[in-house]
Amino acid sequence: MGNISSSGANPHRRHTGALRRAHPPPPPPVTPQPEIAGNPFVYPGAAPYPNLSLHYTQYHYPGYYPPVPVPHPHPHVNPTWPPGRYPCGPVMPDPAPFVEHQKAVTIKNDVNIRKESLRLEPDEANPGHFLLSFSFDATLSGSITIYFFAKEGEDCILTPTKENHLAPVTVHFQQGLGQKFRQPTGTGIDFSVFEESELLKVGDLDVYPLAVKADASPGNHDESDRTPTSGNTNSQTTQAVFEKGKGEFRVKVVKQVLWVNGIRYELQEIYGIGNSTESELDESDQGKECVICLSEPRDTIVHPCRHMCMCSGCAEVLRFQTNRCPICRQPVERLLEIKVGPEE
Repeated sequence: MGNISSSGANPHRRHTGALRRAHPPPPPPVTPQPEIAGNPFVYPGAAPYPNLSLHYTQYHYPGYYPPVPVPHPHPHVNPTWPPGRYPCGPVMPDPAPFVEHQKAVTIKNDVNIRKESLRLEPDEANPGHFLLSFSFDATLSGSITIYFFAKEGEDCILTPTKENHLAPVTVHFQQGLGQKFRQPTGTGIDFSVFEESELLKVGDLDVYPLAVKADASPGNHDESDRTPTSGNTNSQTTQAVFEKGKGEFRVKVVKQVLWVNGIRYELQEIYGIGNSTESELDESDQGKECVICLSEPRDTIVHPCRHMCMCSGCAEVLRFQTNRCPICRQPVERLLEIKVGPEE
């Protein structure tokens, strides 16, 4: 009986072994791919990112150029370029000079001729002759002298070159603002006597067809003491030429010169300084703000165009970005900061 049970168990085990699954056959051998030669610019497709150690450093800011990776002279390197570097883009111009700080000196001008008011008027008593007229301001009494074809010498002394034809004319004045001046009758100029080329431009040796000198002296006005170098005499000289339009002559001012305490100053207009110094204007007035930041007051002048259009902070930054004036786009030679404030 034990044999029957044991013989019956063997077929059961053989049947169980027949139901086992066989292992899958091994995959066929894969032919190896040929090895790629080493190249720092070719990467396998399986690599998600290139190996940064095989690349040059990335430069993300302008003005820096990586060194040429060859020890010998490069065939495309210009010998005029800096050693070891090559240009990448346009070469930036040299920045303008740093903002120049100058100490302001207050000069008191005792007499001032308003150059925009100079005009010629016909002399009714002498047909064909013209008289000079203008407006002026004076805090002291003094004298005004009209010169024709005069040359400026040392210490702002004017010397007439055609005194035989037109002698200088001197007229005394008292102190006062907004005064009117008119050349005396019979002392005017006759343009038909002179050639047009002499009247329309500055002659040789800086001879100006017209010069008006206003002397202000606190002392007496004796004609023997009218030299510009005497005592505390201060003066202003307006030098001009004539211009012709529609058959008539007009006065064109070339420059104005101050002589104060023995020092010569040549006046130059500054465009925009009026808006910057007028304290009575409203705070919201846009005429006195920097044209770049629109917040700080204007205090920097651009030379040679003489536009006061920006603050010193913007001028210091702008000189590294461009060499053009923000107003007229003229080249900038220098920047001048002027602090203007009320008189103490």
